[in-house]
Amino acid sequence: MDCKYIILVGDGMGDYPLDELGGKTPLEVARTPNMDRLMLKGRVGMAQTVPEGMEPGSDVANMSLLGYDPSVYHTGRAPLEAASMGIHLAPLDVAFRCNLVTLENDGTGIYRMLDYSAGHITTEEARQLIAALQKVVASGPLHLYPGVSYRHLLVWPGGREDLATTPPHDISGEPIAAYRKAYLSEPVLLEFIEQAAGILVDHPVNRKRVAEGKRPANAVWLWGQGKAPSMPSLKEKAGLTGAMISAVDLLKGLGVYAGLDPIAVPGATGYLDTNYAGKVDAALKSLETGQYVYVHIEAPDEASHEGSLAKKIEAIEAFDKNVVGPIVEGARAFSKVNLLVVTDHLTPICKRTHVADPVPFLFVEDLNHAAIQSGTADTFCERTAEAAGWRLSSGVELFAHFVGLDSKKS
Repeated sequence: MDCKYIILVGDGMGDYPLDELGGKTPLEVARTPNMDRLMLKGRVGMAQTVPEGMEPGSDVANMSLLGYDPSVYHTGRAPLEAASMGIHLAPLDVAFRCNLVTLENDGTGIYRMLDYSAGHITTEEARQLIAALQKVVASGPLHLYPGVSYRHLLVWPGGREDLATTPPHDISGEPIAAYRKAYLSEPVLLEFIEQAAGILVDHPVNRKRVAEGKRPANAVWLWGQGKAPSMPSLKEKAGLTGAMISAVDLLKGLGVYAGLDPIAVPGATGYLDTNYAGKVDAALKSLETGQYVYVHIEAPDEASHEGSLAKKIEAIEAFDKNVVGPIVEGARAFSKVNLLVVTDHLTPICKRTHVADPVPFLFVEDLNHAAIQSGTADTFCERTAEAAGWRLSSGVELFAHFVGLDSKKS
């Protein structure tokens, strides 16, 4: 009997206990009846998705959950996004993530990172801004490519990949001077950054945003650089074909390198207003021909970076109601289904960025035929996963267990 494999990822869903929640986490207090019911069918545990010494980015954590050891295959975040965007990187090309951000002068000449996403600028507005910035790179070595919302890409042929750049969501509210030093030794990057700021500040899109009380995209921020990685496909590793469902280029790029179909879902935004139903439909349809689907929901992570507890709880509840519930129902159409519900990394509200702590997961083997345990369903959260005592040393080990592989060979 052929098995279908479904991984549902609530990005950044995990957190720390909060005083304002009576010592509970957002995942613990959110209304998640679908995940809680699955607790009666499956097993919970904790997995270390970020290898020791590596940055706890979504690139590292999701690569691990896909079954690839980041210490072996990870070269940077931006090359993965390039793959999603159909951008071929030559061997010496270095790709950078190019965020549209909002910087704020505090009145003393000190600039701070006010918003890593420029108020979650729309893709339509962002594309107008990126089009205006093309004149900056027209006669030089750099190449600029538009992406989704605030997420864009810069490619520097023959460039440096060893710059000490910093993700903008790691420095929310902080002065940028110390982090900007990474670009001072590279005139080609510094010139692009400075010329881009001059164009963005007076652009009609930003003038309109300011007039509407929205944050302007008044600067660019370069980070996550690297060269193209070399990875075997999941078919080569595990005999699996399937699809990647995500709004963000990072995950779709990981899917490309893993040999998965990076399905574009209309209305997928990577935020609270994403097209949940479209993602679910695409995932279930992909399983009609493939064996494996990876469904990634970005909203909990975005809310965490904003420091919004209310939005994080809303995002977790939407994940449970609009993704987990319909997926479980739709999976009834298949004879055998293994289901994994997991968060890639923790993004604590108190830190507003990622941490490398172990993450909770919920694994149900043979979803449609698994015996229902007696008793009352407990809450799927960090506390119950920790208490279960099942600890896995890596996302690679979790993936191997999920699909029935030897983790040492994966």
